[in-house]
Amino acid sequence: MKVAVGSTNPAKVEAVREVFQGIYGEVEVIPIEVDSGVPDQPIGLEETIKGAINRAKQAIEKTDADFGVGIEAGLYPVPETITGYMDVQFCAVVDREGRITLGHGPGFEYPPGVIRRVFEEGVEVGIAMGELVNDPELKRKVGAIGVLTHGRLVRKELNKLAVLMALVPRLNREWYGL
Repeated sequence: MKVAVGSTNPAKVEAVREVFQGIYGEVEVIPIEVDSGVPDQPIGLEETIKGAINRAKQAIEKTDADFGVGIEAGLYPVPETITGYMDVQFCAVVDREGRITLGHGPGFEYPPGVIRRVFEEGVEVGIAMGELVNDPELKRKVGAIGVLTHGRLVRKELNKLAVLMALVPRLNREWYGL
């Protein structure tokens, strides 16, 4: 089985590899850089979902893979939070027939200073968080979640949850009509 990932970010690629191998056994994972078709910092669930779907579709279109996978993180408004926003990773999985399944991981809140920079300066959360902790490669490694949880949850593991949730309908085809 071949699985194309619409990203070369190791935290995304390895998450896809580990989840797909755990379910399907031996898989070939093909990382490919694609354009999400949404801003670098998606705001709102619609933009975030669209980015994940665009990545998955482009990944499968540019390869001869059985599945295309897209992972997109975005901010969405949540009442009663400190900043008014939470971050969530969405995953889209598309197959050769064009069927899309979606899932997302747990949401979390960024520090107020990071959110302020996003909306006042147009900075991506990964960049703002990387600058806050003096690590420009943060989003390609443990991610903001790794810093914010003091290493208890890293970006790859957060992504794995979103990938697994996107595969739920495929694991239960008879219940979802797939």
